This record gives sequence, structure tokens and C-alpha cells, in this order.
Amino acid sequence: MVGLTLVAPAYAQSQAALPAPQVIAQLPTLAPVLSQVTPAVVNIAVLTRSPEEDNPLFQDPFFRRFFGVPDRPRTQQSAGSGVIVDAVKGYVLTNHHVVKNAVAVKVILKDKREFDAKLIGSDAGTDIALLRIDPENLTAVRLGDSDQLSVGDYVLAIGNPFGIGQTVTSGIVSALGRSGLNIEGYEDFIQTDASINPGNSGGALINLRGELIGVNTAIIGPTGGNVGIGFAVPVNMARAVMNQLVKYGEMRRGWFGVTAQDMTPDLAQALRTKQTDGALVNEIEPGSPAEKAGLRKGDLVIVMNGRTVRGSGDLRNQLGLVAVGDEVQLRILRDGKPLDIKGRIEKVPMATASEMESIPELSGAVVGNVRRGNVRGVLVAEVEQGSPAWYHGLRPGDVIVAVNRQATGTVRDLLQALRGKERVNLLSVVRGDFLLTIRIRR
Repeated sequence: MVGLTLVAPAYAQSQAALPAPQVIAQLPTLAPVLSQVTPAVVNIAVLTRSPEEDNPLFQDPFFRRFFGVPDRPRTQQSAGSGVIVDAVKGYVLTNHHVVKNAVAVKVILKDKREFDAKLIGSDAGTDIALLRIDPENLTAVRLGDSDQLSVGDYVLAIGNPFGIGQTVTSGIVSALGRSGLNIEGYEDFIQTDASINPGNSGGALINLRGELIGVNTAIIGPTGGNVGIGFAVPVNMARAVMNQLVKYGEMRRGWFGVTAQDMTPDLAQALRTKQTDGALVNEIEPGSPAEKAGLRKGDLVIVMNGRTVRGSGDLRNQLGLVAVGDEVQLRILRDGKPLDIKGRIEKVPMATASEMESIPELSGAVVGNVRRGNVRGVLVAEVEQGSPAWYHGLRPGDVIVAVNRQATGTVRDLLQALRGKERVNLLSVVRGDFLLTIRIRR
């Protein structure tokens, strides 16, 4: 579950400051904070297509009639949570996986009012989605600054676990910058021991000032329930995604043409620097924006757009939140001396594929074999907007290089992997400079 553009002033910054925790009748309580925050946390009811509806055979009238498949599409219901972040415009943040493949979405407020919601946009890479409802006497939560969090800070998780109704749990920030969990493509999670259970997805993680600092996204547990390890997308990442969804209706990630690795004590010693944080550049693509900006192999990137770069994953996450055409400002160390450079994110160059075809398992996409440098894989050349492949998160220009960590160098490899026993397949996808994980459920 970051070098960002701030949200519009219409967001809830104009609200009066929320009260701090108080002592009532000699008992400490968070009730005054929650009384102003909980009206902004909503339940989300989603109507989705059943999995078989994605199979092209079920779109054939003869097939449906011959095998007795009902003409009326089968649907499934699911529930999640969301957070009102703009009371004036009616914007509601939630998770991509909550509204994925939605036929209809309803937002239910704490006061029991129900609204039909419109999906403004959704991003599988960060698992963030933005809905809009009629702005009728709404309450919004103030957006905090997740970069200011520290391990040990108290937090509250608010959501709709198991669909039983709005629930508040408490805990602390257990860790920051969690990644490598293969939950999302861009991972920079806040970890918390505040109880998060199924149905909490898309709900609010707030600090004791009543500010939103994360969007609850995932849990680790052997039975799918809470064991004290939950994850939230930092609000700064969610805010950057939201800004692009409002402006474009989707995330427009681009290409910078740089790969990097984490700094280590051994590398710091070899480079004769005391700097142990940062992303050490180890490859620059010829003709790339990084090369045009003057970046060189061996440079150590320590700041991007005013935000400290902790490591290579942090640099990747920050670059992945910058829209095509936007400028990035980097502070680097070159031969131990600081240097500021500027570059501009460009559109991902399209590779040329062979043997183009459509496959039922990725309905809506046209794919073909491709080789890009040393990478062999399956190029996604076209994706029909609104198709199952689109909702899964695939975009034109993506290169699928593995399924469940098994290399897929050709379309035949991809088909064999997708037709295996696994009901959930994890696609490793190269998009521009980045390797994403996209989850496909059969």
C-alpha cells in the first residue's frame, strides 16, 4: 500500500484544526478526534463481473444458448472502505483492488446516506483509485505528511472490516519504507500493528492530529486475518497518484533511462564517501532523458525534487510518480562533490514486436514477442480501455517478462504459465525504467 505536487487548495486544509487527545473524567480518550474524522471514512459496496464473464466464449450468443448460459451477466458483490479527501468536489480515495472490474460502485456514509460513485481513475501500480460522489454536505479528512512519520508514532486505522460496519483500531507505526512484498508495483509501505482485516482496504490510517497519513491496503497473515502486520500506502504517494487521476484519468508514467543500486558501507568505502544513503547509478540508457540531463554512471543520487532518496527503490518510486513531460531536479554526488542537475520525463519508447495476437487470458490486449536490449518478453502493443486487461493494470508498451517469477520470453511461454494450476498469477512487467508486479486472478 515523494517529490510531489501539492493538492489543490479546495482540499481540507481549510478545515479548523482537530482537537488533540483529551482527558475526560480523568480518562484519556481519542473520541474528540474520531468524532470529526470518522464521518469522512466510508463503506464501499462494489458490484463486479464474475470471472467467467471475462472469457470471450461467453460473449458468443451461440455458445451461451447452446450451453444454457444465462443472457444476463452474473455479478458478484464485495465490500471495502474509502476516505473522503475533498468535500467540495466529492473525491473519495480507495484501493484499486477494491473497485477493480466494478460494474457499479456505491459509497455509504457513516450517517447511512448512499451515493452512486463514478470512478475517476485507478492505478494498479500503487493500488490507489479515486471515486467521485455528489458533494452533498460531506466531511473530508485533512491530508498529513507521511514523510514526517517516525517508527513509534501512534496511529488509528478506520474502515469496514468483514463488512460489519465502521471500526476503529489503534497501534503504532511499526516500520517505514517496506518493499519487496510483491503486493504492488510501487512499494513504500507504512507498516502498522493497528488491526487491519479484510474489508479495511481503502480505509484511513490517521495520526493523533486526525490527519490522513496512509491508505490501508494489505495484511500479512496465514489465514487472511490480522496478526499485527498491516500495510498502508503513504498519503504522499496517494496524493501524487490522485493528482494525476484528477488531471488525466490515469497515471502517465514515463521514461528516464536510469538503473541504480543501493549504497552499502563497502561501496561507500570504495567511493571514499561517508554517504550511506542514496541510489548509485550503474547504467544509463543511450539517448535517454537521464543521459541528456548529464547523469553519469557512478553518480550517487541523494535528493530528488527536494526529497531525500534513501535507496534505489526510493528513487524508482519517486520517478514512477512523475508524469510524462514533467521536470525532475536531482542532487547528486560526483567524485564526492555535490551537483544539481535537471531532466525531463519522456514517453516510454515503444518496441517493435513480432507475431502479434490476442489471447483470451488477457482479454482486450494485443501481444507479441519482443526483445528490448537484453530483455526478452511479451510486448503489450494495444490495450482496449475498459477491458479486463486494462482493469488488471496492463498498458501499451508494457513488457511481460515473467509469471510467478518464471521467465516468459515468448507468447507461448506466457500462455503456458497463465493456463497453469494457479488461480492467482503475478505478472512481472517492465514499464519504462521500472519492474512492476500485476496480479491476475482467474
